[in-house]
Amino acid sequence: MASGQQARAQAAAITPGRRSSEAESEAESETDGGVGAGAASPAERVRALFGGHRLSPAQRRIAQFLTDHLTEAAFLSITELAERVGVSQPSVTRFASSLGFSGYPALREALQPIALSAVAGAPGEGEERHRNELQSAIDAEIENLTSLRRVLADPDRIVAIGRELARSVPLTVVGLRISVSLAEYFAYAARRIHPDVRVVTRGGSVAFDGLLQAREAGGTWVLAFAMPRHAKETLAVVRAARGVGLRVALITDLALGPLVDEADEVFTAGTGSRLVFDSYAAPGVLSAGILQAMADADPERTQARLEKYEHAAEQHDFFLDD
Repeated sequence: MASGQQARAQAAAITPGRRSSEAESEAESETDGGVGAGAASPAERVRALFGGHRLSPAQRRIAQFLTDHLTEAAFLSITELAERVGVSQPSVTRFASSLGFSGYPALREALQPIALSAVAGAPGEGEERHRNELQSAIDAEIENLTSLRRVLADPDRIVAIGRELARSVPLTVVGLRISVSLAEYFAYAARRIHPDVRVVTRGGSVAFDGLLQAREAGGTWVLAFAMPRHAKETLAVVRAARGVGLRVALITDLALGPLVDEADEVFTAGTGSRLVFDSYAAPGVLSAGILQAMADADPERTQARLEKYEHAAEQHDFFLDD
């Protein structure tokens, strides 16, 4: 009898070359001038200004104030905004510059039409203003997942990288500093369906030794995780992997930059940055999707390995009877 995980591996198989009907209808609506980016709520439009930018704690406070008090904040002077948030005027100027604006007046000019649309009665804006910090963090992660969902409407790239990673024996997974947890999760799951998964969680010569050994053993790919703050040693490890002849697939929140430039394949997923420490809902789901694609790439090996593990788990009584 197949285990629950074996059944899930079969039932969740990804169909390549198939866009969801919902994604197709959304694309048609946007092409026809229907529901698209213009349908976003005022709060979503404000958060879109901040998306993809790494903000300091003080800058996050400014961003949160602008989001929560949009209709008022968009018309404040730089002195008034600094006083309301409890930061210096130079901090406000640096915040605007970090978003790509020439200064605070340019940022305020971008915010004012959004604020006026909120005043005109955008649905749900009253609720937006009354969310607490934890709800705001969850909402931001929901937006990250929604964005990832749109990207994965066409799963072909996920299917292709899953096939390549499944063929790479050994497969090396890299994650340094804060990215260790994602790398360990991926490697733990991948070992259930792949015969040789190795993890690199330290930089320097230790990482180089591991990469060189993997290449000499026949490995062809590395899967690297790079979450903020992005460490220089992660870039060094990616370059070292390329240097010994390994190809690199990168999961990151970045769309541009040296890490992206060095990788052979890049998969972008936003991170939650509304709290003191980031959260990783979208990178986690993306990782699970790539694991599914690896399982699909060699279904016979997947089922055989899962069955063998279930026998071992039962024999050694690994788990509680939930």
